[in-house]
Amino acid sequence: MIVIDTASAVPPFEQIRAQLARQIRDGTLAVGTRLPTIRRLAADLGLAANTVGRAYRELEEAGLIETRRAAGSFVSSAGEAGREQAHRAAAEYADVIARVGIGPDEALRIVQAVLARGTAPAPSATL
Repeated sequence: MIVIDTASAVPPFEQIRAQLARQIRDGTLAVGTRLPTIRRLAADLGLAANTVGRAYRELEEAGLIETRRAAGSFVSSAGEAGREQAHRAAAEYADVIARVGIGPDEALRIVQAVLARGTAPAPSATL
């Protein structure tokens, strides 16, 4: 269920995008779930179709949903693949920090610092 807070400074399209993304990531909306049409969701929420359309486009660009002509929009399996990739990367990182003797608290601070920057450092050419 999507709820729009009309008093919020966050634009409605972003509220829709964020709520759907959260529901996809936490499994509330399973892979393959068909989303309401743009027009239907817009009507249900009392918004313009362009507002919902923008949210859907951004979700599609993020790989969380896919739109099939004449069939509608569905929760994509790409989101699940991304979680699996992140899990593998985390396991590899845990192996590296264990080998070099970094403790869990410092390892988490390193990850938090990288996430706060918004981008991961470029991978080294030599490993």
